[in-house]
Amino acid sequence: MENKYLNEAIIGNKNMLVTFTEKGELQRLYFPAKDNRQYINFFHTGVKINESDLIYLHQDINNNYKQYYEPDTNILNTEITNTYFNLKILQTDFCPLKENILVKKYVFFNDATIDLDVSFYVHSELLSDYNNHVGCKVVDYGMLQYAHDYYVATVAKDYPIFKHQINGSKETIKRAEIQDKDYIGMSKDSSVGYKIGNLKPNEKKEIYLIIKIDENNNISQMEDEIDRVRRLDLEKEYTNTKTFWRKYVKSHNGLNLKEPENSYEERMYEIYRRSILLFPLFTNPETGGIIASPEIDENFTKCGRYAYCWTRDAVFITKAMDILKMEKETDKFFKVFCKKTQSKNGMWEQRFFTDGKLAPCWGYQVDETASVVYGVYEHYKHSKQEKFLKDNLKMCEKAVDFLEKYVKDWLNIEGIEDRDKDVVKEEIEEETQARLGREHKYHVSYDLWEMNEGVHLYSLSSIYSAFESMIKIYNALGKNVSEFENNRLKEEKIEKTKKRLEKLQVEIKKYIEENLYDEEKKCYVRNLTDRKMDISILGAVVPFNVFKPKENKVKNTVENINLHLRTYTGGYQRFENDHYMNGNPWPIANLWMTLYYLESGEKKKAKETFDFVVKTAGKHYLLGEQIDNNTLKPSWVIGLRLVTRNVYNSFRKNIK
Repeated sequence: MENKYLNEAIIGNKNMLVTFTEKGELQRLYFPAKDNRQYINFFHTGVKINESDLIYLHQDINNNYKQYYEPDTNILNTEITNTYFNLKILQTDFCPLKENILVKKYVFFNDATIDLDVSFYVHSELLSDYNNHVGCKVVDYGMLQYAHDYYVATVAKDYPIFKHQINGSKETIKRAEIQDKDYIGMSKDSSVGYKIGNLKPNEKKEIYLIIKIDENNNISQMEDEIDRVRRLDLEKEYTNTKTFWRKYVKSHNGLNLKEPENSYEERMYEIYRRSILLFPLFTNPETGGIIASPEIDENFTKCGRYAYCWTRDAVFITKAMDILKMEKETDKFFKVFCKKTQSKNGMWEQRFFTDGKLAPCWGYQVDETASVVYGVYEHYKHSKQEKFLKDNLKMCEKAVDFLEKYVKDWLNIEGIEDRDKDVVKEEIEEETQARLGREHKYHVSYDLWEMNEGVHLYSLSSIYSAFESMIKIYNALGKNVSEFENNRLKEEKIEKTKKRLEKLQVEIKKYIEENLYDEEKKCYVRNLTDRKMDISILGAVVPFNVFKPKENKVKNTVENINLHLRTYTGGYQRFENDHYMNGNPWPIANLWMTLYYLESGEKKKAKETFDFVVKTAGKHYLLGEQIDNNTLKPSWVIGLRLVTRNVYNSFRKNIK
């Protein structure tokens, strides 16, 4: 499919996720989940005015554009003005709450001094392959594009088509000369035309398009469903959608931010509200799985793709969800998604589809597992619900058991063996390792950037924190867990486990001091090999609390981070010599610095690092993964969810 890297605007509902360019072009359409499947290769609309060729709405030298959301909603407006003919078009896109449809309303206004004869065209191509070939059937009000197990119908509410072309449309659509005698064909791209009619000066007309996606059952059912959605009261659907999202923003104002008093606060407030509206669009309502971002690179041209759920990322996103009164969604993430995706040995793989199925991976990251245990206790701190801890206790115990084995293997820790173990099984594993010539039982871990394998400060800090969280989970439950009552052996086992974890924490901290502190640089380094400065080193302070923010070694490390990672614009890179997508500053790096400065009590510095994020938000106040240092605009992955969780933590610390 075509490479479409920047999703400038995002809308959707419980089952649909839709993205657009800044000129209103529909880029991606996901259903029934936010990560699977995507149907559209392209969806182009245009107008023929009087005797002109087709004027594409998303691309014409004479078009001017203005795009904006309806305030506090996921309803998108794109104003398109063709300056040659003085035709103004307002395109409004929204997904109703209870219908799996995308509604596209077009209002045409003649701002010229002459009559304008307007025809409206749609040219759509679906993704097609050998196993799911796409065909098309023309219906009275549009076209029905279909494959074996789904269909995408594009129909007008009140306008019958007056032209169509199934085969060869790419050759004729640019001249608006589509014509075809066939009503059904095997082409993956097809086009239809609608006669809007003559518009006198200052006159306006409108047309509703409906894009319906559903399962391909049988032809009569598809036709009945198309007729049903055409009869919907779309004005009512629009009003209901607008009302719902505005109530949603109001009810999820977990920080109780007041109305802004200046332009800076206004910008900050818009980022906050837009992020609230983004969260439900990325979450699977059945499992609680959360995608990192709408997809941006299906062809793997620059990355390994983004529309998956990383448990590590999602754990930190749930902290923001708790702040925003989305506690039920957080509960579901841990109690459904995490349980469903945990491996038999207690670990979590790199990433998953939001329905819980294993997604394509390229290596192991031990902090994915450690972060889940950390996240369970963090959610408990917020909710104070012992039942939540009870429900997730066994899952955490399995994870910690894996982490114990992992850290002992890679740090060569001996003499801490109170953990219950299958001696015969471990002897067999050791014999197998020796036979294969392997030094370690467990696969080496990537860092959190998924670029370097080895032993990393951030990963060790996450394990340290997971052990701390497990100890606190046991302490919080005490004897109130039914399994513990009148069970002296169970209580003794728990006490032994707590002491063992405490000893392992000491060993991890000792290892870090001996191996990941550079005496020449007088600072901590990120791993055993390249020993670079990396913003993730701060993870040992925030959030994992291995070290305190005002320790001298930590302060020296922060000085080195400022020396090597801060750019001339005030943005921070992830690490030294970061070349991914030109090595731009990352808002998440700035926010990490902000959180550190807040922990160390340096509010002025915190505000400086935070300001960079506020001023570089996109045109719709969505945050980008990276910022171009020259333009100070998002340059890669707009709407990355992990960035937003640090924003909320920063807001919560009263940065103004």
